[in-house]
Amino acid sequence: MAEQQSSAPVRASADATAPASGVIHIRTRHTANFTVLSNKLAQRAGSAVTVGVAAYILSLPDGASIRIDALCAHFKEGRARISAALNELEAEGWLERRVERGPGGRIVTRTFVYDAPGATEDDAPGATEAPAARNERQPERASVPDTVLDPRATAVLGSLRHRDRRLVLSERETATLAPAVAEWLDRGVGPYEIAEALTSGLPARIDRRPARLLAYRLAALRPPAPAAAPTSGPRPVPLQNCDGCDRAFRAPRPGRCRDCRARTDAAAPLVA
Repeated sequence: MAEQQSSAPVRASADATAPASGVIHIRTRHTANFTVLSNKLAQRAGSAVTVGVAAYILSLPDGASIRIDALCAHFKEGRARISAALNELEAEGWLERRVERGPGGRIVTRTFVYDAPGATEDDAPGATEAPAARNERQPERASVPDTVLDPRATAVLGSLRHRDRRLVLSERETATLAPAVAEWLDRGVGPYEIAEALTSGLPARIDRRPARLLAYRLAALRPPAPAAAPTSGPRPVPLQNCDGCDRAFRAPRPGRCRDCRARTDAAAPLVA
């Protein structure tokens, strides 16, 4: 898209390759002021309002308001149809609304728009840009680290999708979460208990990428470390109260302290 190209329309030829009926495209090469849409969105079956709202939002620059009032000011449709369109787009993964805590503790809602459902969160800030421009602005993502993962932990993470089909994890996400799961296992928590803690009481709507939610639960609900086993070693000699002076001394059994035994031995008569 960076190349300067002619904007002259390409006329459809009247040769044998042209269709006899149906649409015939007269295409123009755009070099500015255009938006790239995937066919999955442009050819989406259902409401034309939903497709139109999505195309309009994707054409807006970052920071533009897409509140219902702003969209109603642009379209003729009412609030109900605009709201329904936004809900459909969110359910299908075209946009994501997050409630976050902004500067000064103020609660704000940020909306991330995706030009392809299933894109990673790393792509979210530039989701409205053309793919070529986004590749120029962002570095290439690193491959999955070549680390040895605990097979027990990966098995637990792989089982989560059977409990909730939304909990499908990528290879990278599994590699990121596995060490925390392994720590739970090392602390004596069984696989079933871990899966129960990670999947119980999930909200009706969760992020398109559930790894963040799972990571939060693994950290917030992390079980305490097991108590350290007492170190082995000789038992100390017990304290005794001297039968002569009532002074405390250490000895394996009750009796007299060393001083009292010495005095007793000194006072004893010598035997010829």
